[in-house]
Amino acid sequence: MSERKLKLYRLCHAYCDERITAAQKAIESLQISANEETKSSAGDKYETGRSMMQLEMEKYSMQLEEAIKLKQTISQIETVVQTTVVQPGCLVTTNQGNFYISISAGLLKIDNESFYAISPASPIGAKLTGLKEKDAFTFNNRQYEIQRIE
Repeated sequence: MSERKLKLYRLCHAYCDERITAAQKAIESLQISANEETKSSAGDKYETGRSMMQLEMEKYSMQLEEAIKLKQTISQIETVVQTTVVQPGCLVTTNQGNFYISISAGLLKIDNESFYAISPASPIGAKLTGLKEKDAFTFNNRQYEIQRIE
């Protein structure tokens, strides 16, 4: 695996870990708040607060679940992909930017270079998947040409 791909792979893992940790901390904080809250004389206010807290708990639980799925996805990506066709695990250099086909982690920077970590299921990931070097395609009214696949 190239050094750049290894760094991007690790950054994607770190991205997942950060999301998991943030969701877990939010859930723990809400649980502590729920345990400390006592029913006041204003019963309706208490019930409204509990309902809001429950909604927040569900939101963070969903975020945690999504982050865990992302971590599983990045863990399953073949790190030593040697192919001439764009597939998960590839680093794709185009005339419009660099893409790491993995998970949707957004813009990642290594060694003063920018890379977009994208899912093969994303709109541009779907366009790239299966293409070869020198292939061209249009996305959002922009012309892309694949210059290199690692």
